[in-house]
Amino acid sequence: MPQVSTQEFERLPLRVHTFLAGVPLHDVWSVDLPRWRSGVTLDDFLRTGGNCLCTPPSLVRMLLDIRFFVGRFFGWDHEPAPTAWKTFATRLTDTDHFRSLTPAGTRDGFFRIVYRFQNEQLVELINRTVHAAALSTLVETATGYRFYLGIYVRNVSRFTPFYMALVDPFRRLIVYPSLLHSVRARWNQTFQTG
Repeated sequence: MPQVSTQEFERLPLRVHTFLAGVPLHDVWSVDLPRWRSGVTLDDFLRTGGNCLCTPPSLVRMLLDIRFFVGRFFGWDHEPAPTAWKTFATRLTDTDHFRSLTPAGTRDGFFRIVYRFQNEQLVELINRTVHAAALSTLVETATGYRFYLGIYVRNVSRFTPFYMALVDPFRRLIVYPSLLHSVRARWNQTFQTG
């Protein structure tokens, strides 16, 4: 599953580009999906797929278990007090709130939803290592669909760059390729394609 250029991602007409202005885009990934029918949106995929884009494969679950064990040991995974950080949801406009299909702050696994539009979803995770956001979108192409996953990372301390350097090899070589493979499998299962 390839990483894609930030230029390709930034050409897409997405709210996130202005919404997260000033927050570094760490990397972008994509997976091409076969055509089921025209007009499928990310929301269609989420609703039809049981609100879950992917199920982490066993290797990814094992890496997450190790990461959370280490996080518990060092106290990394506690959310800071609300007075110590600002969720990205504070950037939502009245129009964003109106358009969002899910209320800001709704739990989605390890993340909290910032917004979920018809074809764009932004979730965030805040702990003592990072303030990260993941943007998912589904774009119809001439031959099918392309699912994009954009990762944004804002430093929360001097430890953040070190932490990201430590986890990047695992993210790039195992976690995101496995998750995107799982997205493709969920797509094929949901829409019964081969």
